[in-house]
Amino acid sequence: MSGQDEWWRGSVTYQIYPRSFQDSNGDGIGDLNGITERLPHLADLGVDAIWLSPIFTSPMADMGYDVSNYTDIDPTFGTLADFDRMIARAHQLGLKVIIDQVLSHSSSQHPFFQESRTSRDSPKSDWYVWADPKADGSPPNNWLSVFGGPAWQWETRRKQYYFHNFLVEQPDFNFHNPDVQDWLLSTMKFWLDRGIDGFRLDTVNFYFHDKLLRDDPADFRRKAVPEWNPYWMKYHLFSKNQPENLVFLERMRALLDQYDARAMVGEMGEAHHAIRMMGEYTTGKRLHKCYSFEMLGDAFDAAHFRKQIEDFFTGAPGGWPTWAFSNHDVVRHVSRWAKHGISQDALAKQAAALLLSLQGSICLYQGEELGQTETDLEYHELIDPQGLRFWPDNKGRDGCRTPMVWDGNAPNGGFSTGKPWLPIKAPQASRNAAGQIDWQDSVLESYRRMLKLRRESEALRTGKTEFFDTSEPVLAFARGGEMLCVFNLSPQSNSVRIQGAGMPCVSEGTERDGDLLKLHPNGFALMQILATPAVMDLRELDTLGAQ
Repeated sequence: MSGQDEWWRGSVTYQIYPRSFQDSNGDGIGDLNGITERLPHLADLGVDAIWLSPIFTSPMADMGYDVSNYTDIDPTFGTLADFDRMIARAHQLGLKVIIDQVLSHSSSQHPFFQESRTSRDSPKSDWYVWADPKADGSPPNNWLSVFGGPAWQWETRRKQYYFHNFLVEQPDFNFHNPDVQDWLLSTMKFWLDRGIDGFRLDTVNFYFHDKLLRDDPADFRRKAVPEWNPYWMKYHLFSKNQPENLVFLERMRALLDQYDARAMVGEMGEAHHAIRMMGEYTTGKRLHKCYSFEMLGDAFDAAHFRKQIEDFFTGAPGGWPTWAFSNHDVVRHVSRWAKHGISQDALAKQAAALLLSLQGSICLYQGEELGQTETDLEYHELIDPQGLRFWPDNKGRDGCRTPMVWDGNAPNGGFSTGKPWLPIKAPQASRNAAGQIDWQDSVLESYRRMLKLRRESEALRTGKTEFFDTSEPVLAFARGGEMLCVFNLSPQSNSVRIQGAGMPCVSEGTERDGDLLKLHPNGFALMQILATPAVMDLRELDTLGAQ
């Protein structure tokens, strides 16, 4: 495989949440023409690809993750012609285009489900997961929905339950039916023929369910005290994560391999062994890369970041990960990790340097390059079903989905001439693109510098990682034998002694005096390696080589 075909290895993808990126027609909702208008921002930023969250026809019960037509664009976002123009412009600017593919389930408004639910004898009767009730009328097992309550919904016409891992409006396809697999692959082919460069696969480990419908056991790691969502109290051995998933991934890969330079990245939604499963799903002719939520949580310490990298490449040396700190499902990392930063800007810059120095491919979430923070929304402002269901323990995902702020002096932040679908509040408006362009101390320019360094450094894109045994909160590692990366993951100053490295290529909050590197709060430095590198922890006095 040529280097051009493997463009995805070490690449940086920018996630666009279409509803919130740019509105071109004044209805308060972002659209494809708006995305096309703003593509130069992303080309100038220096990313390799864009990923669009779902844009297919949908009743929007879950903001497009409930698809009712897999081969057309929802009118909210535009038309197929608008999509074609967007792809052409992206390719003209050197950007790859990846689209979100939601295969595990459809909308309950999809014609196939509407047919399936009418009768046990309809042509599509076995296209979804149906099961008889127990003798007492209760659901066939104890599986739960991610959005709360049982994962089974009664259908009177069939006198059966149907399975939904997510909302009631999102019935799961029956992947044990080969016709379902064939049809879903045909929808992927439709978009490949249209010129897209790859897919982001939603809930890639949810495709198959246990045919025997065995109960999921309790999660042995969780306390008996109920959590905000009881879904996480189970160990999901049977409702997802089935071995048949891997076989279907090989079919998907065979389809993509019929085209030049296409790639798939899968979302691994799993609380157990996610890093091991990422390796499984990307080894051999399966996914090109995979990501989990391991770096999308609260953990922010050197041992945690080191463990994710080492566990993946030790367990799956032939696999390939994708790492992200924020996306459309979690609290933005500048807010999530606020206690670890001396300031929001300092934390945002450090997070950029850390993420973009990790071995694997990288995904940035829109607004991340501005140091954007979580929006504090009131209950009446919510749209997300997760927040509406679990408030106030969990405020849902709308706080990270508020519109992109392009210009703090323009109405609605330059996002729309109409009222935005979610509010733009003052803390978010202050972090706008226009106010950061060409200001060298801004978060945006810090991202640009770091992206340029990664793009020009093969060591940072694909080089192996060697960690140094420094004490918390200092994280230090070498990439590809060419770049030494040192981070102070705290709001207090720390110092280390280094050997074998030149002056920093990119740094923030550091002072260098010979082999002494003083790291101010959230300070970091990336340095060219000149000789065999070493890092001395001042608290241990021993020079420690890479492990």
